[in-house]
Amino acid sequence: MFDTLYEWFWWDRLWLPVNLTWSDLEDGEGRVYAKASHLYVTIPYALTCLLIRYLFERWIATPLALSAGIKQRVHLRTEHVPILEHYYTCQSRSPAQADIDGLSKKSSLSVRQVERWFRRRRSQDRPGVLKKFTEASWRFVFYLLAFLGGIAALYDKEWFYDTREVWTGFPRQSMLQSQYWYYILEMSFYASLLFSVTFDVKRKDFKEQIIHHLATLVLLSFSWCVNYIRIGTLVMLVHDASDVLLESAKLFNYAKWENTCKTLFVLFAVVFIVTRLVIFPFWLIHCTWVYPVHHYPAFFGYYFFNVMLVVLLCLHVFWAYLILRMIKKFIFGTLTRDERSDGEDEEEEESFPSEDEGEGQHKLGNGRAMDEKEDKNGCFESLSPPENICWSKTVC
Repeated sequence: MFDTLYEWFWWDRLWLPVNLTWSDLEDGEGRVYAKASHLYVTIPYALTCLLIRYLFERWIATPLALSAGIKQRVHLRTEHVPILEHYYTCQSRSPAQADIDGLSKKSSLSVRQVERWFRRRRSQDRPGVLKKFTEASWRFVFYLLAFLGGIAALYDKEWFYDTREVWTGFPRQSMLQSQYWYYILEMSFYASLLFSVTFDVKRKDFKEQIIHHLATLVLLSFSWCVNYIRIGTLVMLVHDASDVLLESAKLFNYAKWENTCKTLFVLFAVVFIVTRLVIFPFWLIHCTWVYPVHHYPAFFGYYFFNVMLVVLLCLHVFWAYLILRMIKKFIFGTLTRDERSDGEDEEEEESFPSEDEGEGQHKLGNGRAMDEKEDKNGCFESLSPPENICWSKTVC
């Protein structure tokens, strides 16, 4: 049965144009083609990326953050209350008032004590600025190197300037060594992002990020196997362009270089919209949708590849919407936080009042109390940046 499924999955008519077979993509006549078996190497490379990332964050990014005045926040540890801990981990981080009353009776704690316990517990789990800075530093370094490597690999290629050349001689296009390493390293990096998703800072667009990484890996794998390598390299380069600016804006934001952060964020927004909402659909998707049928009849792989590109485009539209919302608030001075950040304020108080210190504070949903004062980062002031500009690649 396994052999039957294997043969069906790799059926020539699914992935290749009519009158072509996998034997046509075997090495010969001076040509070297990409093979599915090459992709196995991305697993150990992805694990190597994680190791390099760990060493980079510990020995380079962390000292850099400390020199920029970013320190690890020390959270007040909560006392271990089994009933509350079980509810927090298995049901909800922010219980409704009715649940708080019930937990109060079960734990023999007052309602105020239960509310305080959940506030402290949430604060204890919240990642600090130092962790965000080190993550952004790693992504910035990779995207910068990947973008520069992509430019070096493509600047002298005909299809970089004329997308019609992408399909000249297809599929008998020999793979170049620069294309091999560009693909393998990009795929290894995205695989490492999937491996690290459980301990990275979690954002509100977590699901969209997972979809993005999976769609990216599927697209790159498919384009590798059927020799869509030329268009694949162009797609990667277009996505890397804006990510460099995004991660650099985050770094300056965490370091409190507000003017530099503002400039980079606006520049990022412009580049993002130009590359992902103009170049990507009107040049690259047009290239994969219109030109191939001039060379061969449409087939399943042709539709599959274009559908996956449209999935990426939809994610780009979603993120562009959030970016424009941030820009609008940025311009009119009403931006108080990142549109992608979690619902709770990043700088929720570290220490909470005792039961006697209720005056002068206002409860905010589910018993959460916060002082009515301006954010210490000045987020309520006109044109101040968000506490946490957190976007992600994107390929993504």
